[in-house]
Amino acid sequence: MPKIRILVVDDSVVVRRMVSDALAADSQLEVAGAAANGKIALAKVPQVNPDIVILDVEMPELDGIGTLVEIRKSQPALPVIMYSTLTERGAEATLEALSKGATDYVTKPSNVGNAAQGLECIRAQLIPKIKAICGHALGLPVPSPLAATVASKTLTPRLPFPRREERIDIVAIGVSTGGPNALASLIPTLPRDLPVPVVIVQHMPPVFTRLLAERLAAKSQIGVEEGYPGAVLEPGCAWIAPGDYHMVVAIDHHQVMLRTHQGPPENSCRPAVDVLLRSVADVYKPHSLAVVMTGMGQDGLRGCEHIRESGGQILAQDQATSVVWGMPGFVANAGLADKVLPLDQLSMEILRRVRNGRESTRQFKSAPCMAQSSIPK
Repeated sequence: MPKIRILVVDDSVVVRRMVSDALAADSQLEVAGAAANGKIALAKVPQVNPDIVILDVEMPELDGIGTLVEIRKSQPALPVIMYSTLTERGAEATLEALSKGATDYVTKPSNVGNAAQGLECIRAQLIPKIKAICGHALGLPVPSPLAATVASKTLTPRLPFPRREERIDIVAIGVSTGGPNALASLIPTLPRDLPVPVVIVQHMPPVFTRLLAERLAAKSQIGVEEGYPGAVLEPGCAWIAPGDYHMVVAIDHHQVMLRTHQGPPENSCRPAVDVLLRSVADVYKPHSLAVVMTGMGQDGLRGCEHIRESGGQILAQDQATSVVWGMPGFVANAGLADKVLPLDQLSMEILRRVRNGRESTRQFKSAPCMAQSSIPK
């Protein structure tokens, strides 16, 4: 059986050894080589021919971003996972690396009591991503969304589509692995006069979500912020759930507002897409549009069931343009998606559905994040 060949790049000999030991203990993985900095890594890539590179962000001589840029010149399709510290500097560098073509990222274990706990963090976070990104290409037995759903007997029967498309009053997006780049492709295409608010769950830790919102805001026509309790949902503005907090919508004093809480993780995630989508279905009923994009696991599947049961609409990103077709694959294979589309077609379809039932020539004069959202009826 083939194994996934991995090149581990980190300037810390302790980290290199810990990561290598954790990976080598898995029968489907092989550590093909290790490097102490970017220059050594660039020399080793053609020598060891890895299937994926685990790349430290901060290194002497040639850092992770510089190394990534050089790798992309000769190996544009080689998967690269950035391995970063859970700090503002590490988050900024990681997001910059993602914008330059990194496939995904994992944060280094922090505040763990001993080496065993550190190894467990690596096994829980890094190994599943490696297998999800590389497994299908090598023919490894990675369960497909449909097979996994059937095996667990949770496949939802196809629900009847609404007889007509209801007016959309909110767009709710769920995304994970590959999400920052997918959002960077989608959100800047939404127009300034978007007549509805957008709420987003991107699986990310604290600090990362705030910086992601700031990066998207700088490139977008609509306003983009990290979500916070009491924010009034307004057309032409998007909110990203803050790291380590679930985000929900709720009616308060005749306004739709955001609330956050630290309830138990769902699907091992906090924030979780399911939590947000349930609240959207409860508040907006048939006037909601859920969009499930690239990501590992099945977070969003149960939430989409609630959206469909309330009469709302659902779009899913297709397999070809997803880094990992887990989350959207579960939704598509459960028969919940109204359409399954490539990433570059999602914006047009979102806008078509949002504008359905509205005057196509209507002009929204309010600046983004300034007009109060109405309560759906």
